[in-house]
Amino acid sequence: MNVISKAIISTAILLSLASCSTISEKNVTYKSVAPTVFPVIHGIGYAPISLQKSDNETQRMLMAIKASKLAAYAELTEQVYGQQISNKLIMEDLLIENDQLKSSIQGIIRGAKVVRSYPVGDTYTTEVTVDFKDVYDLYLTQQRKNKIY
Repeated sequence: MNVISKAIISTAILLSLASCSTISEKNVTYKSVAPTVFPVIHGIGYAPISLQKSDNETQRMLMAIKASKLAAYAELTEQVYGQQISNKLIMEDLLIENDQLKSSIQGIIRGAKVVRSYPVGDTYTTEVTVDFKDVYDLYLTQQRKNKIY
């Protein structure tokens, strides 16, 4: 291949690449569309006061408050994300030797509010709620503006 052929091919490639960039230029802006309905979900958590591992009564109460709050948040997470269930069954000689059932919950809950937290006998109860209107507003404040040029 001679020098002139290489120059013509190189020029053709450069022109085709340059023309692609001017033809495909776009201005795309994304806009969030709000849902028509925002659900409100509730969760209740319970924790026994006397079974908390402390010799101090006040500390047991504080630990039960925290445990009931975490149980309430776990209930909210379960409602939003669901539960993962796994089962393990071991049989030997056609007899069930061991049967295990495990459940796990994983997720992030934002915008939850504690509605009430109170003792009922030896149990501490915490009620929490999530209004998805608040969650949507949080999403909008944290959303980056996407623009493609």
